Amino acid sequence: LPPPPEFPLLVRVSSIPNFPTPTLAPIHPVAAAEGKKKIIKLKSSDGKEFEVEQAVAMESQMIRHMIEDGYTDNGLLLRNVNSKILSKVIEYCNKHVQAKATDISDFGGGARVSDATSAVPAALVEDLKTWDADFVKVDKDTIFDIMLAANHLNIKGLLDLTCQAVADMMTGKTPEEIRKIFNINEKLKPEEEEEIRREN
Repeated sequence: LPPPPEFPLLVRVSSIPNFPTPTLAPIHPVAAAEGKKKIIKLKSSDGKEFEVEQAVAMESQMIRHMIEDGYTDNGLLLRNVNSKILSKVIEYCNKHVQAKATDISDFGGGARVSDATSAVPAALVEDLKTWDADFVKVDKDTIFDIMLAANHLNIKGLLDLTCQAVADMMTGKTPEEIRKIFNINEKLKPEEEEEIRREN
């Protein structure tokens, strides 16, 4: 028997006169992924449940490890995060996951942010920075609670953002004003007050 031809079947069929050449529609990576989205149920300390996409939940390294260890069948109880703060955390994570998956087809024929040149995502990064700045424009107690939740859930980006927001609250303030902001009743040591004055 002669050896089989070494060219694809598609080429051989296409060589037949008047035989229509089949076309294969490309599958957009985002569209393909959307059909496989998994939902994770998160439970706040006050008993409220939130259904979020797994990719969003896994912005938290703590939750990521729980998912990888298979603890998601009955939902994940977050004992140290109430529903008000959990909703804010989810809002942040959802926004940042969306930003990572933003389609920039107008700039590169369907490429995603990570595939584009550094000049293209710069505008997207600036938009996200603006969103982050608006996100932390909340009252003092809320920003503290979000910061504690970010630390507990191990969400580095959110922790960095809220820590910076708290640091900004202290900028230009006297030791007395800082004590009032943070409800510190005991007097600071002289060397601590001097350090604050130097930094501000």
